Amino acid sequence: MAALLKRLLRLWSPSVALGRPLGRREASQDCKPGTAVRVRFAPSPTGFMHLGSLRTALYNYIFAKKHQGSFILRLEDTDQTRLVPGAAENIEDMLEWAGIPPDESPRRGGPAGPYQQSQRLELYAQATDTLLKTGAAYPCFCSPQRLGLLKKEALRNSQTPRYDNRCRNLSQEQVAQRLAKDPKPAIRFRLKEEAPAFQDLVYGWNRHDVASVEGDPIILKSSGFPTYHLANVVDDHHMGISHVLRGCEWLASTPKHLLIYQALGWQPPQFAHLPLLLNRDGSKLSKRQGDIFLEQFAAAGFLPEALLDIVTNCGSGFAENQMGRTLPELITQFDLARITCHSALLDLEKLPEFNRLHLRQLVSSEAQRHQLVGKLQALVEDTFGSHLQDRAVLDPAYTERILLLRQGHICRLQDLVSPAYTYLWIRPAVDRVQLGAISKEADMIARRLLGLLERLGMTLSQDVLNDELKKLSEGLEGTKYSHMMKFLRLALSGQLQGPAVAEMIVSLGPKEVRERIQMVLCS
Repeated sequence: MAALLKRLLRLWSPSVALGRPLGRREASQDCKPGTAVRVRFAPSPTGFMHLGSLRTALYNYIFAKKHQGSFILRLEDTDQTRLVPGAAENIEDMLEWAGIPPDESPRRGGPAGPYQQSQRLELYAQATDTLLKTGAAYPCFCSPQRLGLLKKEALRNSQTPRYDNRCRNLSQEQVAQRLAKDPKPAIRFRLKEEAPAFQDLVYGWNRHDVASVEGDPIILKSSGFPTYHLANVVDDHHMGISHVLRGCEWLASTPKHLLIYQALGWQPPQFAHLPLLLNRDGSKLSKRQGDIFLEQFAAAGFLPEALLDIVTNCGSGFAENQMGRTLPELITQFDLARITCHSALLDLEKLPEFNRLHLRQLVSSEAQRHQLVGKLQALVEDTFGSHLQDRAVLDPAYTERILLLRQGHICRLQDLVSPAYTYLWIRPAVDRVQLGAISKEADMIARRLLGLLERLGMTLSQDVLNDELKKLSEGLEGTKYSHMMKFLRLALSGQLQGPAVAEMIVSLGPKEVRERIQMVLCS
């Protein structure tokens, strides 16, 4: 920055101030038609990863993989005052957790690094130097107080705040005088009156008169750090980005970026601005909502597959909406031309159903099921700990059987350690008085069930058990079939409501059922 400012006087001349045409364009190093697709996800580490940023990252990822391209993570950390400790690590952690890891990133490295803007300041200084030489940029000496007053006055008159370009036409002598007092001015980009029209891959042809609406923007702050307008252009150029998929809030700023590309003699990438992701009621997703951060969903037991599915299901880009799409299916079915301009309305109340479908898909895969078994064992240990009288409930075969039986009935693995399923891991303490209130033939029912288990052996089937349990109630004098089932459910689980008794018996297994029934006889 210091070297750049020393050259300001040498570079500033009357011919530049008059805005003469730019010189010969440099040869572009951007991706040309037919070259590899390279896209980037470029969040600011000013907060943790949330659903809105996940959706932007996902669309970039599936677009890259659809075209056998590269997905790049770049951290735009130039606003040093707003950085949140741990946010940079969280962003990359969450991308990996979601199953959409970058090909190049601060953590993974790559040929176009470094991938943090705070480590690329020399590139921005070089670009600014070029713009100053050609007169496309100029130093601005306006104080924060003056700029604040301009903004305040505009708002008071119900106008859009804009810079009045006061420093745009300073003479060489005036610049020299001000540099003597303020050797570190901000640098502004000189906007052209005629903003270029451009074709967005989602919104079609666009033109925004940024010069009259906003005034010349700052591209390099007095601290030496760039603003987004310069940094994203410089980085996308040097990283060879072929397509920029970003939120539609940047649509109106794109002409500024195209003018910067033009002034630097670089070929711009193609732009595709994504419609907003909103709450179901049309309100904006807010970081103040604690339930939109990915860490919260992960901690609550929601699967990344379900989150990827729901944020694409509520939007566009696919031939039809369907629940249960996997990441490979999203990649195969994605079509950028199908993205509409309509905002996507996210209904998080449907997330449990999305999660149920994806959990069932994972259970149906043997390899994935074994991973779920390990996670369920850890959940049981963490939830019940020393209360586990029998460590056999942590046996992989037992937990796998539970998963297979309850798939489709639960939305999250955590459901299996909720109070409704405590009986699967902890033997219930059943009061004999409670059992007696249901049936006076407690001992008879218990002995009959033990006899049934003896006849059936170790291999239990729900269908066979259902038939045999109906026969079991025959000959009981004062106990109806429904009361007998109520009795068995309470004896086995300590609960009056829950899964079918036959399923309980299959879940627990004959050995555990015998021990629980023996407890009834001995109580």
